[in-house]
Amino acid sequence: MIAQAPSAEWQQENQRYLMQHLNRLRQVLERGKGEGEKAEKHSSLPSLPPSLPALEKICQNFGLSAFERDVLLLCAGVELDASFASLCAEIQNDSQRHYPTFSLALAMLEQAYWGALTPDAPLRKWRLIEIGAGNALTTSPLRIDEQILHYLTGIHHLDSRLAGIGTSIKISEQLVPSHWQIAMQMANTWYLAAQLEEVLPILQLCGKDVASQRAIASATCGQVNFIPYSIGVELLPHETGNLNLVKSLWEREFALNNTALLLEWDNWDNSDRKQEMAIAQFIESIQAPIIIISQERRPQKHRPIIAFDVNSPTTAEQRLLWHQTLRELTPDAIAEIENLVSHFNLSAPAIRGICLKAKSLEGTKGETGNGKLQEEQITSSSPLSPSPPSPLWDICRTQARPRLDELAQRMDSSADWDDLVLPEIEKQVLRDAADQLQQRTKVYEEWGFGGKSKRGLGISALFAGASGTGKTMAAEVLAREMRLDLYRIDLSAVVSKYIGETEKNLGRVFDAAEVGGVILLFDEADAIFGKRSEVKDSRDRHANMEVAYLLQRMEAYPGLSILTTNLKNAIDQAFLRRIRFIVQFPFPDANQRAEIWRRVFPKNTPTEGLDEWKLAKLNVAGGNIRNIALNAAFIAAQAGQVVQMQHILQAAKGEYTKMERPLTDVEVKGWV
Repeated sequence: MIAQAPSAEWQQENQRYLMQHLNRLRQVLERGKGEGEKAEKHSSLPSLPPSLPALEKICQNFGLSAFERDVLLLCAGVELDASFASLCAEIQNDSQRHYPTFSLALAMLEQAYWGALTPDAPLRKWRLIEIGAGNALTTSPLRIDEQILHYLTGIHHLDSRLAGIGTSIKISEQLVPSHWQIAMQMANTWYLAAQLEEVLPILQLCGKDVASQRAIASATCGQVNFIPYSIGVELLPHETGNLNLVKSLWEREFALNNTALLLEWDNWDNSDRKQEMAIAQFIESIQAPIIIISQERRPQKHRPIIAFDVNSPTTAEQRLLWHQTLRELTPDAIAEIENLVSHFNLSAPAIRGICLKAKSLEGTKGETGNGKLQEEQITSSSPLSPSPPSPLWDICRTQARPRLDELAQRMDSSADWDDLVLPEIEKQVLRDAADQLQQRTKVYEEWGFGGKSKRGLGISALFAGASGTGKTMAAEVLAREMRLDLYRIDLSAVVSKYIGETEKNLGRVFDAAEVGGVILLFDEADAIFGKRSEVKDSRDRHANMEVAYLLQRMEAYPGLSILTTNLKNAIDQAFLRRIRFIVQFPFPDANQRAEIWRRVFPKNTPTEGLDEWKLAKLNVAGGNIRNIALNAAFIAAQAGQVVQMQHILQAAKGEYTKMERPLTDVEVKGWV
């Protein structure tokens, strides 16, 4: 259930009850004023209202005695009623001592006892009061903790010392069935522990889908009437004293407001061993409900930890979510659902957020001015999209983009099939890969191939050929065809000399990419592949482990992953057998080079007198042809002329110099 804010009726009853107690206490002080001894015990307690007031909840939850309750009220009275300050000064015969002290409380209040002053007694243990500077404990000023003062008056909020690190999490009431089952199991675990009067076990949610983990954790809290707050481990104080303060305040928040702590682990660099041990002790000792959200299981020590694995919603659950949400928001988009679930692996909160954004874009169609999007802005995805774009699809693609800034580069997919000059048989292999990517949901799920085995369901390809033969362009064509993002990963930069680091880097790439179904282009596969199946030393063994891990992740990746190599023959056949598509990119012959020259200049580029058959005599790959064409365009533009053979000749000389090759007379005969 969701915690409700205090009602106006409760607020009035709480205020009345607090004032009655303060009036009672004032009478006690006035009767004893100037007498130097305890007042007669004639004070009567006010009657309890139907709903438990804040004062009584504090007394019950922290186990306050009648004397401790009145010490707390004495400190509150100074803040809420000006007469208390003057009474304190009069009783202590000092106009400067207009504050309560333990000495005053022991002398004037009923049922007084020394044990209430000790550090492990509730008033100090739970930080209900603060002791100011003074020469002696009994004569030092006492002050009520600000959070407790607000709570007494009926204002419930997170302690300001915790608000900087804790974030309120909305209780999730809509979970997919598999996640709801986990939430109910977790709630029952806590409920049974409470019934048996045992310490609540630590609950741990393990997985990569943080949004779903948060939703499950919040739903669990809702079932047991806890209020969830999230803290990243990296935000916890490093100094032991401050960490202990946070622990005490969270325990007090739980006692006051039934707060539960969601501790998010994965953004923390735990290289500081001392800090890791301090946080482990924090988790072990805190007397409050705690849920750990992380990818990997945390080790169990003394306090029991019960772990639950959280997977993304199944395809069927995602389909159901899309149907439910789109029916409410964008009925015209229902037909897109199969495409969406086929390519994007989204959490329930992500799907709902995407639908809300799509609805907001629908509402702005055709509106201009005041910063509102125009219709053409709303319906455009990448300007390179080959078919009428869908706002919903493009929102999914944007929202699901992985965070791979340091490991991968997102590439703009500008090329289409007409730009790709390849033998038809190789083009057909590329089309087959695109078709399988498009139809995988039907084949794997509806037709049952996915139920046979989860191994080998990923769509993998190897693009082999010399530099400049079109391998990267082919990946761009596939990305544009499928309207998916393309990420280039330089394997030579990912590979590490440290054992296990390469696998960790690759794992980060695949884990982040799975949500968005992006196309992964692993460039320079020669950096990790090779004829290394025969193990001769530890380096070969390590290299084989890296290759095996990469192929394993490619086989399980729910999208298209591509390897490129200049040296296919250097890759062992055992590795090649695990790749579904192999496309050879041959060095272009004269006819193919002429075709590339015919297509290389955009329609808006002014040209004159270009002879593609003469240009085709340049014995270079398509990538070099594109470089020469671009440089020739700049040369012509600088000269204020249209692109002619003379400009291409000048650009070709520069390209050949870069390649450290001589430009022969045969190649440029008859150009100018």
